[in-house]
Parts: sequence; structure tokens; C-alpha cells
Amino acid sequence: MAVNSKKVAVYVLVVFVLYVIITDPAKAADYVQIGFEGISDAAKAIGDFMTWIANGGES
Repeated sequence: MAVNSKKVAVYVLVVFVLYVIITDPAKAADYVQIGFEGISDAAKAIGDFMTWIANGGES
């Protein structure tokens, strides 16, 4: 019976996330905020790029 390494990695990640949330909820909230800020910045950059393309790529 072979162990699926992807499954093991997911379980380890879930355990780590739960450990961080339980031991230091404030730091976990900071990590979530940083993640959402990164996603927001990336979405804004993609929107700016698409606007630039729609305007003909002019500087």
C-alpha cells in the first residue's frame, strides 16, 4: 500500500495551519491579512495592465 505524497503534504499543511491558529490567533490573523493584501495588489496590477492594453498600450 503506497502512501500518496500529495495527501501527506496536504495533511501536514492542515495540521500546521491549525497549530498556528490555536497557538497564536493574532499572528494567524496577520498572515491572512497579508495574504489578502497580496491578492488585492495583484488584482489591481492585472486591472491596470488590462486597462493599458485596452488603451492601445500607450504610455
